[in-house]
Amino acid sequence: MQKIIPHLWYDKEAKEAALFYISVFENSRLLNVTVIENTPSGDSEIVSFELDGQRFDAISAGPYFKFNPSISLIVACSSIEEVNVKWQALSEGGTELMPLGEYPFSKWYAWVQDRYGLSWQLMLMDKAQSVPKITPSFLFANESCGKAEEAIKYYTQIFENSGIEIINRYGEGEALLPKAKVNYASFHLCGIHFSAMDHAFEADFNFNEAFSFVVICKDQKEIDYFWNRLSAVPEAEQCGWVKDQFGVSWQIVPDNMDEVMFKGSKDENRRVSEVLLKMKKIDIGTLEKARFTKQ
Repeated sequence: MQKIIPHLWYDKEAKEAALFYISVFENSRLLNVTVIENTPSGDSEIVSFELDGQRFDAISAGPYFKFNPSISLIVACSSIEEVNVKWQALSEGGTELMPLGEYPFSKWYAWVQDRYGLSWQLMLMDKAQSVPKITPSFLFANESCGKAEEAIKYYTQIFENSGIEIINRYGEGEALLPKAKVNYASFHLCGIHFSAMDHAFEADFNFNEAFSFVVICKDQKEIDYFWNRLSAVPEAEQCGWVKDQFGVSWQIVPDNMDEVMFKGSKDENRRVSEVLLKMKKIDIGTLEKARFTKQ
């Protein structure tokens, strides 16, 4: 089971976006679509899907959070043609952040925000490079600029099967902002590959809940462990969601969350959902009790 799952927040377009991404990437499929009724955002559609074998989750839950370049998805392309094809698909109706072309770090590259606002970095990789098809990438900007290395070291300390592959730093004069230190870092958490950098320039965006990461926990003890280490903003705690000291959002959930939420009758599931919406940290026992306690 994938331990950490990228999670995408949409207004109403979660399923539409998932199907679009599936059409762009090979070895991709829709896994599940579920609707939770009567949430504070109305009926919310929850979508699970795979892109090149990697799982993603998405939700349609209202226009409260918007994607920005603070977290993007790097796509490792094996040919110029692949970069061009994916660039054409993902840029249609979207916004160009860095134009398609040759750069010092890649012979063929583009950075785009797609029609839904999600950011993609399309990069031609050397054949000798062995990296996953899709890599979530953190851009530490605004008030979080300069904290990339601290965050990487913190994350690799608290997640098992984690480590740092490389940290490269800006040379003198390479970054407009003196507090920007890391120009590229590669690391893995629970076997999943990530990258990170400090933004070299002024920016008006930072991490938010539009792009979060779900942490799948095997039991209540593990939920408590990650909650205690990743929750640094008490006012952001809600329904298993937390925000860490760097501003990144996480969802700390049990590995049988779908079963807990949807295995019963419609009335049982409604009761569980109502209790969940009042929770901060998820308590598995309380959710199970709610299933059998009529109100």
